[in-house]
Amino acid sequence: MKMSRRAKRMERHHRRKGHATINMVPMIDLLTVLVFFLLVNAGNVQNSPSTKSLKLPESTAKASPRETVTILVNRQDIVVEGRRVTTATGALKTEGEFIPALVEELRYQAHRTSATGSKNSVPGEITIMGDQAIPYELLKKIMVSCTQAEYSKVSLAVNTKSVKAE
Repeated sequence: MKMSRRAKRMERHHRRKGHATINMVPMIDLLTVLVFFLLVNAGNVQNSPSTKSLKLPESTAKASPRETVTILVNRQDIVVEGRRVTTATGALKTEGEFIPALVEELRYQAHRTSATGSKNSVPGEITIMGDQAIPYELLKKIMVSCTQAEYSKVSLAVNTKSVKAE
């Protein structure tokens, strides 16, 4: 049977069209580049412990903080690396110049850091995130406790404020 011109044209058209395909190689390449980008930039983020009950003092410091053991001090509690050590009022009432519970926790943190071989934490350095309303007497006891636990480089965390051009 002879095909009409229209049937021949339709057959040629259907042969040329073929099936639609998706090329997955460029998509995989794009996802690989994206994963590498996220892995490289994930290490540059600095996370500081945050709490709503803490208002840091402001400063014009330009140096970015290093990752160290962190003591968080607010009006109620003293917290080392997320572990509550003692209350602020209990620490003020302790006899002597240092806080024994804090010294014990800091020595534990130093031992833990050296045992795990953590490259992020700097040995002998500590950062105190203290509320601006805590009494100086408490801050002094905390700093003496840090030196008792062999943390010789003590830093105070602050919020950076912008310097106005004069």
